Amino acid sequence: MPPHLGHIYLCDFARHFCERLTILVCSLPDDPIPGELRFRWMQEMFADCDIQWHAEPVPQEPADHPDFWPIWRDIVVNAAGRPDVVFASEDYGHRLAQEVGAQFVPVDRLRQVVPTSGTAVRTDPFANWRFLPEPVRTHFVKRICLFGPESTGKTTLATTLAKRWDTVCAPEYGRTFTDAFGTELSEADLQAIVRGHLAGVSAARRQANRILIEDTDPLLTAVWSEMLFGRRAAWLNDDFELADLYLLLDPTPSWTDDGTRYFPDTDTRRRFHQLCEDELVRRGARYVSIGGIDWASREADAVEAVLDAFPALQTLNGR
Repeated sequence: MPPHLGHIYLCDFARHFCERLTILVCSLPDDPIPGELRFRWMQEMFADCDIQWHAEPVPQEPADHPDFWPIWRDIVVNAAGRPDVVFASEDYGHRLAQEVGAQFVPVDRLRQVVPTSGTAVRTDPFANWRFLPEPVRTHFVKRICLFGPESTGKTTLATTLAKRWDTVCAPEYGRTFTDAFGTELSEADLQAIVRGHLAGVSAARRQANRILIEDTDPLLTAVWSEMLFGRRAAWLNDDFELADLYLLLDPTPSWTDDGTRYFPDTDTRRRFHQLCEDELVRRGARYVSIGGIDWASREADAVEAVLDAFPALQTLNGR
């Protein structure tokens, strides 16, 4: 909890040792990582195995219940029948194998192959990043979103931050959409833009290195609806998953016409910025304002804000 490379090694060892492998994922209702999520991860990583999920509360130690071993014997038999072999990296494997009438095969009991634990990962996932398989990493990725009016340097800064921390950037899907279809947008187009953004974030999250940099998000699309149409559709008030940190860029830099922008007027840009901040406040988002006309100063302020939010990045630069 979560599955890390030690679990992957155990399951791969077992998969190559036997003809058919059952992997039993057990969870409790108050687990810090939901059992269903861990079950789906194991299904994805071991599609050729029989993945079983047991979600009923059961004793975790022999001292918890006088029938501890019969209870666990029944759990295993119900999930896998009468197995020939039980694989484990813990000493309990001896007794569990005995209970179900199977041979015990110990695997890496000294943690020499993968020197980490679920507790270590949960305590400091960034420091243990190399021990996390790709599907599991997405759960621990922290999302940083560049937010604010057009022509404030969001794309430039997003690219710079992603390069600094050797990670990926989810690009602004609104730009992708208008480059393909033009800038005459309808409310239906905004829905397509949000759908594209969410898909892009889900895809980029799988490749992110500890943090994911996002160039805008659906909250900004809601603001765009206010700016373009003077209203927003009800679905734009949905509970979108908030980024972990928003960097709100003010409209101090001069407006640059790149062929896809709308609002050069200074007063309109200030109104746009105020709507952006109001949206973040209304949603209860965590944000830091980034100002200044000097691009180097903006970058320095953004880096400081990220490090303040995620201090573990101070000493972690590589993958």
